[in-house]
Amino acid sequence: MKVDQLEIKIFETRQEMGENAAKAVADKIREIQDTKDFVNIIFASAPSQNEFLATLKEEKDIQWEKINAFHMDEYVGIAADAPQNFGYFLKVRLFDHVPVHSVSYLDGNAPDIEAECQRYARLLEENPIDIVCLGIGENGHLAFNDPHVAFFDDPLTVKKVELDDACRQQQVNDACFDALREVPETALTLTIPTLMKAKYAFCIVPGEKKAQAIYHTVSEDIQEEFPSTILRRHPHAILFIDKASSGKLKEISSYSQA
Repeated sequence: MKVDQLEIKIFETRQEMGENAAKAVADKIREIQDTKDFVNIIFASAPSQNEFLATLKEEKDIQWEKINAFHMDEYVGIAADAPQNFGYFLKVRLFDHVPVHSVSYLDGNAPDIEAECQRYARLLEENPIDIVCLGIGENGHLAFNDPHVAFFDDPLTVKKVELDDACRQQQVNDACFDALREVPETALTLTIPTLMKAKYAFCIVPGEKKAQAIYHTVSEDIQEEFPSTILRRHPHAILFIDKASSGKLKEISSYSQA
């Protein structure tokens, strides 16, 4: 199934989805490592990525020592070793298990947040991104680009944002926090153009709670109100979904077939 430039792969279970996404990413890493000294990859931090990350760390013949890793968003003001900290999420699920050459973390506790955004932007400019592995939020966000701040022509590389209530509620729905009042109100995020600059995009989105977002991603006009629709303009993007997240795609025949 293909919509505009976005290839869509649907799997029966989230485990099968995660395993296939990991294999696709691993194959692309190995392909790029045949032509470059280092591969630069951005990873997402969310429960939706669990099966993917668990499989990716077990993939054979990846030269992890030739990978520079980044992550795409982080809360402002949450402890670096808190389970909800996005950098920590990736550390315990992936980076503690594979010998990556470098990991560059966004610091949501930096004393000067604007300077931190600029520091991370410089790192990304110095290390053009080959692969981005991302999810889609219940409100259609990519990273922390909620609809009210998801500017497709954003001049910034990294920025501080105010999170909308739907985004914060998702963190409760995902059991990352016990109550909405505990979820931080601000975060740092890579912007939409930054994510879209990656040569290859692999988007992993399981679960019934994401079905509406997937429907909008596929069916709405490409617009900032539905940030994930921008994936349909990426020349090398694949969306991996499971039976649950694809549940609202009733009229598959109305879309062009891959």
